[in-house]
Amino acid sequence: MRHLAIATAVAASLSAWSASNATAQTPVDYPHKVVTLVTHSSPGGGSDVFLREMAKHLPKYIKATFIVENVQGGSGARAISRLATAPADGSVFYATTPTYIYTSLLSKTQHSYKDVEPLVNFFTDSEVIYTRTDGPFKTLKDVIDKAQVSRGRWGAANPASLERQAAEQLKKAAAVFPAVVSHEGGGDLMINVLNGTLDIGVGEIPELRPQLEGGKIRLLATFDPQRMEAFPAIPTVKESGYAVVLEKFRGLAGPKGLPPAITKIWDEAVPKLLADPDYQKVYKAESLVANVIPHDKYQGFVQNFGSVTEAFLKESGVLK
Repeated sequence: MRHLAIATAVAASLSAWSASNATAQTPVDYPHKVVTLVTHSSPGGGSDVFLREMAKHLPKYIKATFIVENVQGGSGARAISRLATAPADGSVFYATTPTYIYTSLLSKTQHSYKDVEPLVNFFTDSEVIYTRTDGPFKTLKDVIDKAQVSRGRWGAANPASLERQAAEQLKKAAAVFPAVVSHEGGGDLMINVLNGTLDIGVGEIPELRPQLEGGKIRLLATFDPQRMEAFPAIPTVKESGYAVVLEKFRGLAGPKGLPPAITKIWDEAVPKLLADPDYQKVYKAESLVANVIPHDKYQGFVQNFGSVTEAFLKESGVLK
């Protein structure tokens, strides 16, 4: 009888766990069977990787199929226009990063970040400085020392990116004048770091992962305010002696006028997604830090980021 009681209790416990787990895994109904996630990144770029990994896990929480569409060109301008002219019904979203703010401020675009609606933020991303493993640079100081003697060449993903601004701010803080070469995507940038055309590149862990694991590149520093949990031996730019601290936000935006029913679905689904143990393994391995900013607060966050960025660009003489 005692064994029977134990077995019954275990079965009941398993049944309750299964029911609870099934409930947690039941996706909420969505008005569209297919949702398009647009990015300005080339395949393999930071936003492309972010969307494709997220799209694998989202269907557990939102009942839809998620596809990624790469709309390259104009440092993100074409992708912003793609979103701004899409129906505001929850069928199309765009991967937001500081790039779409910089593109809007630095270029005469048909549509700007003010013409789309921030939906929700997922992560804070690390910006890192890297170089080829078989090159001459072992530390960030080595790179700065060379720039003081012979300028040098640094690389960033595209002209209107946080990576480009990170490189420009580092130049100012270190009082050096290397050429900062822009690229249309992280893949092209990586090629030029590996072949020695560039001394360093500025990028994100997700797009660097294959070359990191292959031992082809070396991390020199991070622009984070503190060292990365996954790379504790890598110093910050600030502790290396240069007062530059930057963090990259990653979220989604939709066309203006998103229905409250749609924003509510995402506000409720994203925290569940980020708590998913399977997805946590993926994004923590890429040094992404969960940072949920819901719809009602994300709009103000983006507007403030845009205002602060515009002020910095005017102060530094980039904008008149």
